[in-house]
Amino acid sequence: MQEKQKQECTLIWFRNDLRVRDNKLLKEAIATKRYLVAFYAFDPVFFKRQYSFERTGKFRLCFLIETLKELKENLAKYNIPFYVGLKKTETVVREIQNDFLITTLVYQEDETSDEKDIEKRVRKVVGSKVKKIRVTNQYLYEPHQIDTLFNKKYPLSFSSFRNKVEKKLDVDTELNYHLPYQDIYSQAFFEIPNCSRAEKFLGNSFPFKGGEKQASVRLKSYFFETKKVIDYKKTRNNLLGINCSTKFSPWLSNGSISVKTIYKELKRFEDEYEANSSTYWVYFELLWREFFKHAVRYHKNNFFKLGGIQKKTILSIHDNKVIKNWVLGNTTSDFVNANMIELRKTGWMSNRGRQNVASYFVHNLQQDWRIGAAYFESLLVDYDPHSNYGNWMYIAGVGNSSESKKFDIEWQANTYDKYGEFRAKWIDK
Repeated sequence: MQEKQKQECTLIWFRNDLRVRDNKLLKEAIATKRYLVAFYAFDPVFFKRQYSFERTGKFRLCFLIETLKELKENLAKYNIPFYVGLKKTETVVREIQNDFLITTLVYQEDETSDEKDIEKRVRKVVGSKVKKIRVTNQYLYEPHQIDTLFNKKYPLSFSSFRNKVEKKLDVDTELNYHLPYQDIYSQAFFEIPNCSRAEKFLGNSFPFKGGEKQASVRLKSYFFETKKVIDYKKTRNNLLGINCSTKFSPWLSNGSISVKTIYKELKRFEDEYEANSSTYWVYFELLWREFFKHAVRYHKNNFFKLGGIQKKTILSIHDNKVIKNWVLGNTTSDFVNANMIELRKTGWMSNRGRQNVASYFVHNLQQDWRIGAAYFESLLVDYDPHSNYGNWMYIAGVGNSSESKKFDIEWQANTYDKYGEFRAKWIDK
């Protein structure tokens, strides 16, 4: 009996760009004028252990599952099948090949080593005859803009980066496309891990769910309904409360909202309401994210090595008892302890808290900074490899500054938790 001819398709590989709006993946896929099929893989490499910590812990996993469920619903509105598998990425692709003849593969490129390794395996599985379209979906300023501006000599300091980028570059926020409604709909497997939101501690500073809709709701609320962005610079170091900071980072990290969408709405707010030092500071923080994103393109695996991008020779110290006490919030600093307990129970920690507990880990406890970075990777709901490892390197003095950043923890506690409200909330909980 003759085998049934397979439907030709363009395969859309979702990674950390889990949205239907403002997504280059979809624009490029639509342009191929083929039947569209999408997939996501829970690749085992991201569930391995580093220094005894599971790389993707329960909080980020739960947030990711919520995001994927919504993405599936959004794609189904256009009859786009969405395959999700609990296996190696290339294995998921092979299973899709059982149903479809893949003529084009569209995916977001990344410069971190694990992602590059997976990309190589997927490209091998689909074969040389399949057209590969790579897009850049993570940046505010495109790689070609940065490469041209700095003549491929990336600055070491953020200040040098910021001063030049602000003066010379414009953000291209135009990305017009319309998803077509497909006549054919194919059933797709949708395998996800188990994760319960009941595990989340109630009353934390990030009570939001994952997904593109929630990201949009938060953006609208923070900018246009509460207008809390007007006071961002004054409140951003606060340790308690939903609106002391934007809270955009978890959705940014898995790509359920794009950085260009945030920038565009920020500029709209400034045009319609007010532009002040606080609205600028939101852009300033997005620029820090941008700095680390592009830094990985230039420094590659040095971002994850002990000597960092400075390539310093330093000792790697790993005292399990000391590390355990830091993780559990059993150190001699109640300010560090409160932040660490919040992280362990909620998957969230303020930026001020992150800097302090990282400084304490590196300088007071004198442990290998990569272990602390790995713990953050496991627990933080908004983990992003570029910003996480970039900031830890900065604290350790092996990153974009050769001087290590040791915080006066007692001064920080008295300044940012003057009345001890944050410590009282988390200590002995």
